Amino acid sequence: MSPSTVEILATVCFSLAVLHTFVCSKIKALGPRFHILGEVELVFGLWALIFLVGYFAVLGAHETIYFVESQSFSEPIFVFAIMAMAATAPVLYLANQLILSIARLIPSSAEWKVFFAILSIGPLLGSLITEPAAMTVTALLLKQRYYDRHPSEFFKYVALAALLVNISIGGVLTNFAAPPVLMVASKWDWDLKFMLLTFGGKATIAVIANAALATLALRKELFALKPGQATAFAKSPAWLIAAHLLLIAALVYFGHNPILFLGIFIVFFGVVAATRNFQSKLRLRESFFVGIFLAGLVVLGSLQQWWLESILLSLTDFEVYFSAAALTAITDNAALTYLGSQISDISDSFKYFLVAGAVAGGGLTVIANAPNPAGFAILQGSFGVSGIKPTKLLLFALTPTLIALLCFYF
Repeated sequence: MSPSTVEILATVCFSLAVLHTFVCSKIKALGPRFHILGEVELVFGLWALIFLVGYFAVLGAHETIYFVESQSFSEPIFVFAIMAMAATAPVLYLANQLILSIARLIPSSAEWKVFFAILSIGPLLGSLITEPAAMTVTALLLKQRYYDRHPSEFFKYVALAALLVNISIGGVLTNFAAPPVLMVASKWDWDLKFMLLTFGGKATIAVIANAALATLALRKELFALKPGQATAFAKSPAWLIAAHLLLIAALVYFGHNPILFLGIFIVFFGVVAATRNFQSKLRLRESFFVGIFLAGLVVLGSLQQWWLESILLSLTDFEVYFSAAALTAITDNAALTYLGSQISDISDSFKYFLVAGAVAGGGLTVIANAPNPAGFAILQGSFGVSGIKPTKLLLFALTPTLIALLCFYF
């Protein structure tokens, strides 16, 4: 396939954006003047803007406007909204209570059981409240209970790697919660029963195994922590919790209807304003940054088919499995499965291994899975001035990724 000038330009900008994410920490270290260039959530938005300027120079205003209008930005808008709604005090209080209740079932008084419950139950909740919401809730719980207590750098990266991988695989128990599954579920007729029977058990085993391994690796620091030392979440009345859950459920259900979506989001703001005594400050800045990141990924990722499709078509089922996990590190896994859904006459096993590999590799980098930027935005400040180092994250994420790959393979 011979790529067009625009496709080559998009691939160059996409490649530079990927490289940019790996040097964000070094750019931040240069000082406040370069701070905006070091914000990893803004990287793809910046390079998408540069690409659109190039698009305009090559094809003119009419074609540029047509291209932008032809893209679907429903996922960035959805993630922005669900992240803002999931980070509210009532939802955090419920999640915290649920996780603590499950942790109490473990016969121990040590802090490790709460850590284990956060890294296992939190991600699995993503199959119900969607992965972006689960990422927001779980990352905030980790931040307030552990990261704000200044643990070692080893602790931070082990927990972050387990979080990102588990969120990516924890949302595949249903057909509506994980972005890479959403991209193919309708076209391939993957319903709730299929996801539960085909992916559910394996994903649950992988999530629990990764949470257990992270807990084991950090046992010394966890045993040194005193239970209950962490910041407490303000108690919320049951009716308000129910109202927030109802709004989140409605947003998920009507996520692809712009008018209803906007109406639900406006009602959400009204509820928050009317119940401000029970609310915390909305995390709109973090949500907005993540939305920009994903919008940039949509713009640049939509023009990578010319090289990605030829690679996928040349692979066997076994090869596509591990290649999908590797490619996910440099291309959002939802974009990867979407491209796979455009290929005709592929076997059921090819479909399974493509999606399984894509979700297993979703914790390797910030761009590997759509909810990852939300976790970065919440935890970034806990890693000092230089922030989260992509290379270090990649190294720490290899082990939980391998566990996920083994669980989905057998």
